[in-house]
Amino acid sequence: MTSVAPSNADLAVDPVPAGGGPEAPRRLRLNVRQSGIYFAFAAIVVLFTILTGGDLLAPQNISNIVVQNSYILILAIGMILVIIAGHIDLSVGSIVAASGAFAAVMMVNHGWPWPVALIATLIIGGLIGAWQGYWVAYFGIPAFIVTLAGMLLFRAVTLTVLGNRGIGPFPDQVRTLANGFSEGYLGNIGLGPLGGADLLSLLVGVVAVGAIAVTQWRARSARLRYEQQVEALPVFVAKIALAALVIMFVVIQLARFKNLPWVLVLLAALVIGYSLLTNRAVFGRQIYAVGGNLQAATLSGVKVKSVIFWIFVNMGVLAALAGIIFAGRLNQANPTAGDQFELDAIAAAFIGGAAVQGGVGKVVGAITGGLIMGVINNGMSLIGAQTESVMFVKGAVLLAAVAFDVWTKRRAGAAR
Repeated sequence: MTSVAPSNADLAVDPVPAGGGPEAPRRLRLNVRQSGIYFAFAAIVVLFTILTGGDLLAPQNISNIVVQNSYILILAIGMILVIIAGHIDLSVGSIVAASGAFAAVMMVNHGWPWPVALIATLIIGGLIGAWQGYWVAYFGIPAFIVTLAGMLLFRAVTLTVLGNRGIGPFPDQVRTLANGFSEGYLGNIGLGPLGGADLLSLLVGVVAVGAIAVTQWRARSARLRYEQQVEALPVFVAKIALAALVIMFVVIQLARFKNLPWVLVLLAALVIGYSLLTNRAVFGRQIYAVGGNLQAATLSGVKVKSVIFWIFVNMGVLAALAGIIFAGRLNQANPTAGDQFELDAIAAAFIGGAAVQGGVGKVVGAITGGLIMGVINNGMSLIGAQTESVMFVKGAVLLAAVAFDVWTKRRAGAAR
């Protein structure tokens, strides 16, 4: 199997010339397309921090942002894979509602043990994804049409299952997964003017920072072995230090409130797993190949139909998981659950750097895009903005993100 060389870093300098000659002057360059989303996120956070008088970054509010947007972030992970492959899924909001309805019927009406009902709901989500994936991959119907039909079909299924009424309450374990927090297993320690925080949560943050540093160092070393461009060492260290500062700030704020939300632990596991899938696994590379150049992927031996089929199965499973989280948070399966969730998930993927034509996107970018939407919602709520103002700003941000993607592509094409 041929090894795939790592991609260029966001910040790069001109490489050292081959042949052992003197080192060329190093010129720092910024990949605007890949790094712009993170600068935009930082700018939005700073803006709303100022407008809210610091309330945006209060411990309880940071926890609220994570918990309240968890299901959208889960959907965004699946949606980014669908969009990378060159497709779209308009049905995820209805699948969220249907999954919550099925879970409620099993747990509440029929008394199934919650782990069994949870697994059964995920299987149902996978079957729904397989149904849609079959029509797209093997029958050749455009995903837009299939999932638009699915949006109507599964909303009708939800209304039928629930009888146009809510079902609840859910078992304590499901509510804890959606709204609960980890215990202070190692005790509370003092942080001076910041107050106290759970030691275990802080250790989790330290481990996360260490893992990021090691991973990035190994990636940088790999690029050097492939004689690719890499950032200067001071720049690399500054990036890691900045990431560590952000992570530890968020962890400390969460630890000061009620420790780490369990849904954040679930999200972290999903982000790590899907990042490894897209960056390291053969299937992940095949997704990019299918979205980047379908004909070339076919000629290269990629089983295109199988890849498309399985990304829709995966989307169905993640939508079912998001449905369980959302129903657990409300403590009720509701006929109107998941309304417009598909729009938020699609917006998160595109704001996070996905290309309209497919073949481009990152899981971390989709999570960042989802957090941007969440910060906008939360920040404008804190300043008392009207609903129409929130919708206007979100729409403008989405349009700006896609326009920025198109502009960078044209600029890159003109440079060639």
